[in-house]
Amino acid sequence: MDNAVDPDGAEMQNAKITGWGKCLPPASLSNDDLAQIVDTSDEWITTRTGIKERRICHVDVSDMAAVAAQHALAAAGLEATDLDLVIVGTCTGDSTIPSTASKVQEIIGATGCAAMDLNAACSGFIYGLVVGTNMIRAGTNSRVLVIGAEKLSYHLNFADRSTCVLFGDGAGAVVLEPADSETGVLATELGLDGTARSLLEIPVSGTQGERRPPDPETAGITMNGPEVFRRAVTTMGDAAVRVVEKSGLTLDDVDLLIPHQANTRIIDATARRLRLDRDKVFINIGSYGNTSAATIPVALAEAIEQDRITPGDVIVFAAFGAGLSWAAATVRWGDRVTPVATSDAALPPTDRTAMELIQPNIDFFGLGAR
Repeated sequence: MDNAVDPDGAEMQNAKITGWGKCLPPASLSNDDLAQIVDTSDEWITTRTGIKERRICHVDVSDMAAVAAQHALAAAGLEATDLDLVIVGTCTGDSTIPSTASKVQEIIGATGCAAMDLNAACSGFIYGLVVGTNMIRAGTNSRVLVIGAEKLSYHLNFADRSTCVLFGDGAGAVVLEPADSETGVLATELGLDGTARSLLEIPVSGTQGERRPPDPETAGITMNGPEVFRRAVTTMGDAAVRVVEKSGLTLDDVDLLIPHQANTRIIDATARRLRLDRDKVFINIGSYGNTSAATIPVALAEAIEQDRITPGDVIVFAAFGAGLSWAAATVRWGDRVTPVATSDAALPPTDRTAMELIQPNIDFFGLGAR
């Protein structure tokens, strides 16, 4: 999708981010905790990924998504009843039928508006941003809530150190509203190579094949790490460069890169493609790990909290994920970096530790403490 111009050359309505929010579960699983279960160490994980800890959720994906949504709505100064579309980017939804978005709609009180799930794995938030933007540009919708929310811990095999150390749970959300063509989403790019889809998958997680009981041998996330890494470095960086060019900007115009938080080495490679110093790249993977579709909206909310974004800044989002999908977007920030209002929405408390929360996985895969 190029700049906001229709086929006849007329200027179209644009879409900008007016609200933002996040939700991170309270229970934290450290690298040292993981070393009690699988053959790994804090040094091994940190040097290869940049991750120090990750959050483990005690509630449903929809609960996290709703909390993030309520913070985003408050930041935008809107009520849930003002929305006309809710998009939830997730690959770990509460259920296949009905959609997770339907539960989020119910929780926040946006009853009656359109709502749908979108699964592009780790690229899901940007995919949702593109859909929401185009709905506003087409005049179909005017206030769109885009959420990225994941509970990846549910699918982790804690005997597989190549995957169990990477992922965590969380949610982030933004509100999109109409804008003039000078601000908002300037350009986007989406892509996917289905021939490589088996490189990152949950082998038996849908209706493929005959119905069978859960089997530890075919359950959990599997990944060809080196090949996914190689493809991610290329596709994410190239897509980021292309959306800057589509926006009619130069790499020197980029003020901040907010990349998918999968691996610090992949993030560094993407920054090099954009010729950006580390101070122009937002990284929070150390605290949360890879939360898939939630990484970018969570990072965006924290970048604003940390005064890393100022009015008029050019921001680049870039992601890759299972499929193998990729996505990128350039955004010119509007004139507001403070929320219109705040929300006290929060997850219910839990008295269970992260280790206790992952015990069902440990039992399922027949593991024990080392």
